[in-house]
Amino acid sequence: MENETSPRGAANIAGVVKRNIRRFIQGMLIGLGAVLPGISGGVLCVIFGIYQPVMELLSSPFKNFKTHIPKLIPVLLGMAAGFLGVARILSFLLEAYPDASVCVFVGLIAGMLPSLFNEAGQQGRGKSAWISMCVAFVVVLAMLLGLSKLSVTIEPNFGWYLFCGFCLALSVIAPGMSFSTLLMPLGLYTPFVYGLSHFDMGVMLPGALGAIATVAALSKAVNYLFKRHYAVAFHAILGIVIAATIVIIPFQSFAASTSACVINIVCIIAGAIAALLISQFNARHGG
Repeated sequence: MENETSPRGAANIAGVVKRNIRRFIQGMLIGLGAVLPGISGGVLCVIFGIYQPVMELLSSPFKNFKTHIPKLIPVLLGMAAGFLGVARILSFLLEAYPDASVCVFVGLIAGMLPSLFNEAGQQGRGKSAWISMCVAFVVVLAMLLGLSKLSVTIEPNFGWYLFCGFCLALSVIAPGMSFSTLLMPLGLYTPFVYGLSHFDMGVMLPGALGAIATVAALSKAVNYLFKRHYAVAFHAILGIVIAATIVIIPFQSFAASTSACVINIVCIIAGAIAALLISQFNARHGG
């Protein structure tokens, strides 16, 4: 009896370990997607088939704690590792090579747009979906261009870091929304990422409070919106992403010199290729 059950028990343990390692790696990729411009943590949750349990846990944590937490612990640990690990690298790149880094991010966003567009059309594309995308694009583009024309300079403080936390949480609960989308045009992305990478409590505390408040206030509403009006919601996010991407392109850097222009173009192409490779990996290994 012992000899028969022992191998089976060892196989079960090995299976659990492999499953948790896979979930940890998926969590790391979701964490990377949450902080990396152009890649949405929410979309990766959808691709890996864990968006629904994550949203059920966030919208009703007490009701779903016992059933969902054991499965999601390795995912959550992986998210934290991926998010904090890449934040330090991004902080250095944005400080040392700001224009080239932004061009890589623009390429990442451009490369991810086809897969985002496909995700948005999973449940069809009615007239209302196209309207929502166009309205979101025009409104956000006008708002961001208006801020730049008025030369509005945002000084990061506790309140703005709360807003950063709001955007961070939104990037997980709203598939397609990258938290950098609104932070980069407002000049908040670099200081926020720098603060996170250096474990600055003046940044991490309000960011965490903003994220928790957003999850508490919006998770049920966003979950309902994507269940009932998936195409309209996702296409609106597409419009926001496209508008915000146009605004962050460092056009003045292209005109600075021939070498700067070439470097920026190469960085955009490299970012787009990286995003397309990520999309191919997700298509093969997601679900």
